[in-house]
Amino acid sequence: MKKHNFYAGPSILSEYTIKNTADAVLNFAGTGLSLMEISHRSKEFTAVIEEAKALVKELLEIPAGYDVLFLGGGASMQFCMVPYNLLNKKAAYLETGTWASNAIKEAKLFGEVDVVASSKEANFSYIPKGYTVPDDADYFHFTSNNTIYGTEMRFDPDVKVPLVADMSSDIFSRPIDVSKYDVIYAGAQKNLAPAGVTIVIVKEDALGHVDRAIPTMLDYRTHVKKGSMFNTPPCLPIYAALQTLKYYKDAGGIKEMEKRDLEKAAILYDAIDTSKLFVGTAAPEDRSIMNVCFVMKEEYKDLEGEFIEFATSQGMVGIKGHRSVGGFRASIYNAMPKSSVEALIATMKEFEKKH
Repeated sequence: MKKHNFYAGPSILSEYTIKNTADAVLNFAGTGLSLMEISHRSKEFTAVIEEAKALVKELLEIPAGYDVLFLGGGASMQFCMVPYNLLNKKAAYLETGTWASNAIKEAKLFGEVDVVASSKEANFSYIPKGYTVPDDADYFHFTSNNTIYGTEMRFDPDVKVPLVADMSSDIFSRPIDVSKYDVIYAGAQKNLAPAGVTIVIVKEDALGHVDRAIPTMLDYRTHVKKGSMFNTPPCLPIYAALQTLKYYKDAGGIKEMEKRDLEKAAILYDAIDTSKLFVGTAAPEDRSIMNVCFVMKEEYKDLEGEFIEFATSQGMVGIKGHRSVGGFRASIYNAMPKSSVEALIATMKEFEKKH
């Protein structure tokens, strides 16, 4: 039976990425060596990291004056690297979910943090609006997509201070005006590669303005200067990332990805909204097109376990909601084919007929 992978991360990768990475694990670039045992300083691997960097710049139309870094530590490492490098006195943060809260907690170690707005009181079911970002903030940080709660900001905010964004779960799903940002970071395990590498897009002019000493490994300038090769980079995830970037380019680029993502999300949300059993949990105007979160209507709550079992028997994998919120979550990242979303909808309708 075909499996439909709705895991939130690590998550589905394109068949192109999986096949090419698997081939390179056996024989990398005709060297007769595995990708897992090659020197990161070999000319073959240096070419991989350079091509990956160039493709990120091309696909996201990154202007001059920015560097693309491939770092370890996950997006969670960026929660402290950002304030270490950018926070002098005060930073502004928008609290829209668990990962935003974690970023706020780390930033408080480095200076004053102004949480300009939060949707915590409503279990992060919406994105706050109408808040004011103080003009004297060193930067404004937001999390563009909230995987646990299924909300998303699909736009680049207009603020008077430098922008920083955690785009871990929706990077490459829409065009971005990179010139508005000082730092964009994203863990790879949603729309790019297996876990183990984090992509960081950093404006060179933004660096070197804090008074504190920064440990070598946590200083963006170290990695800019050394081309992400200060220490041994995670070679396999970077190689897989390159395959995904090639796949995006061949498929028609980021606008095409966005078009497909919007289509998939629209049919799934429509199925939820017209259902007698299921109901969405995120505010309609803030719904994520990456993570579709839904639950059973109150009177059918006791059927949740039965639906998970039924969906699993139909080949659906990873649709259980995050342990902190329950219910269901269908993560429909770029690599998810529309046919899998249609299969989930058919499963939901079949279950509804039974009940």
